[in-house]
Amino acid sequence: MREGLTLGFHAVTCLQFAFAVFYDYTYTIVPHNVTNMHNAYGGKFKFLTFWDAILQTIFFLICLLNDLFGTNAVNPKKPPFTRKLKDYFHASLGFPVAMFVGVTFWVLMFVDRELVLPKALDPYFPWWLNHLMHTVIMVTTVIEMLIVPRQYPKRSRGLGILISFMLTYLVWIHVIYYKSGIWVYPVMDVLSQPLQIVFFAVLLTFCMILYFVGETLNNIIWGKKYVAVAESVQPDLKT
Repeated sequence: MREGLTLGFHAVTCLQFAFAVFYDYTYTIVPHNVTNMHNAYGGKFKFLTFWDAILQTIFFLICLLNDLFGTNAVNPKKPPFTRKLKDYFHASLGFPVAMFVGVTFWVLMFVDRELVLPKALDPYFPWWLNHLMHTVIMVTTVIEMLIVPRQYPKRSRGLGILISFMLTYLVWIHVIYYKSGIWVYPVMDVLSQPLQIVFFAVLLTFCMILYFVGETLNNIIWGKKYVAVAESVQPDLKT
């Protein structure tokens, strides 16, 4: 029963994010006279939200494959490749990036929605898609944390993957600005260069904090002795 519910959750979640990516890419076309930013260099791939929706689609597909061909045991002696990949993906990208996208979006929306999602875009970016890509992503990653155990990788590896991903995106938005003269996020237009550096540093720090939040929650829910894989365990030597 539990295995069936887990399989169903992973299948539905994978399909909903795949649909969100397809719909956003195909149908949310913003005319040039509304904003030049959406049609600038990079297309939909300018936005971290779009990247994250793709990440979540891939992650829940891996979860589905692991349900079918791997294992969701708390502490498997020899975890299959799908389980190792799932655990690494959720720890280093799935949880922290989803929470980062959701939290930062809604905080900036509360401060001034024109900085992240101007009202002029409402006719082209439906409310349900907005919530799917900025709210549901947080809900599903937390549900995943609650219903399925994982073994966290070494912090150096997990954080290394996360930081590499975020720095890659940071470089990417600067490439877009260099090519088009347009910042992906309007908030960048109101910040001086020193404040932009501080802004990026704060966001990167926040993203790293979210990694530790995920690790801590996982340890609380599933027990640290099972999931905190920090050091290699050497076998006992027999004399």
